[in-house]
Amino acid sequence: MSAGADERARLDIAGETDWAALWRDLVVARARCLDDGSVVDPSSSRFIDPWEARARDYDERVARRWAEPDSTRRFVLEQIAEGATLLDIGAGTGAWAAMVAPHAARVTAVERSPAMIRILEENLAVRRITNVNVVQGSWPEVAVEPHDFSLCAHAMYWSPDLREFVGRMVECTRRMCFLLLRAPSPRGIMAEAALHLWGTRIDSPNLTVAENVLRQMGLMPAVLMEHGGVRAPRQSASFDEALERMKRHFGVCDSTEHDEYFGALLRRRLVYDGGRYVWPPDDDSALIYWTVE
Repeated sequence: MSAGADERARLDIAGETDWAALWRDLVVARARCLDDGSVVDPSSSRFIDPWEARARDYDERVARRWAEPDSTRRFVLEQIAEGATLLDIGAGTGAWAAMVAPHAARVTAVERSPAMIRILEENLAVRRITNVNVVQGSWPEVAVEPHDFSLCAHAMYWSPDLREFVGRMVECTRRMCFLLLRAPSPRGIMAEAALHLWGTRIDSPNLTVAENVLRQMGLMPAVLMEHGGVRAPRQSASFDEALERMKRHFGVCDSTEHDEYFGALLRRRLVYDGGRYVWPPDDDSALIYWTVE
């Protein structure tokens, strides 16, 4: 996908798709926009923590969602033998690490964001969990020793090279790898927008792309759709905020080329309720997992 506005308008996935290249193009497109709607400066080497102002809210949303059990968490716990070790990649504020720690000998939580790490360490201290080792760094560059199991839950979306990401997971895993990803509906609002922009309903790096990348790598993953842990529908405080969110999603925050289409789509698909714009449900997840030979 080219950086030019016109040239990045479509994604060609006809014929024998290079799924790793498609993943990279989708990651690059989304990474063009910051959360405030501005464009990323590719010449800057300064690390900007995208979670600095949002880590606490993220932690609270996870806690609300995890108040009810779901099939993914239950399945992962069933696989992890007593006394095993787990590598948690992109650990966030530590929900997975804290859940697995009582069942494991040791958990290594890898996280890049200092804001996330601060809350992660707070959460571990509150629960008096002492067998989690926190490592600040980016995957796959960070150095860690092999673990029995490795897990990455929704933290791979900003890594353009999924083959390298997964390959490094395999190198650091003795038994089984888990990837938890978005599994959006092909009838969702973002899928409809992607079809208009790119000629495919694949709107982002997600389950469909990742599963095919793994298969092209020669891996044979199984897929478990998540049930339970229902997420509240996304809401926007204003129509302009909803429009900005959609533009960030597709990496066109610096262009008005598609504003008319996006506006019409949002007016048709969003529901105005209680002074807020409510997005249609489209936030399912699925677990990809495979054993390491």
